[in-house]
Amino acid sequence: MKKILVLSLTALLGACSSMTPAPHASLDGEVFYLQRIALPPGATLEVSLQDVSLADAPAVTLARQSGPIQGQVPLPFHLSYDPADVKPGHTYAVSARIEDKGQLLFINTERNSVDLNAKTQQPIRLRVDQVQQ
Repeated sequence: MKKILVLSLTALLGACSSMTPAPHASLDGEVFYLQRIALPPGATLEVSLQDVSLADAPAVTLARQSGPIQGQVPLPFHLSYDPADVKPGHTYAVSARIEDKGQLLFINTERNSVDLNAKTQQPIRLRVDQVQQ
């Protein structure tokens, strides 16, 4: 009987510890473009935070927000990531793209580096440029 009680309590404690939320940090900002045109209904925005430290390897994505656009520019975004994924000495950047029905309309053409070790994060402004069709 004692073994069953001990096993039950152990399982309960294990379940409680796994329910503890992982620590998180976040980046907030907005995406904008300079053209004075409206986005088509159904356009989508994708913003991602990536480790871009290695030039000869694919970037590692730490956070991504993707979904339909509500309204027009500036387009707000919020990226949540696990600070345990941030490695000392690594370089991180935020990128954005706007698509409509799978066709790329806008994308950032400049690197937008971010310092994830800063005590306070300022809102990020990402400019995207129109893709020529």
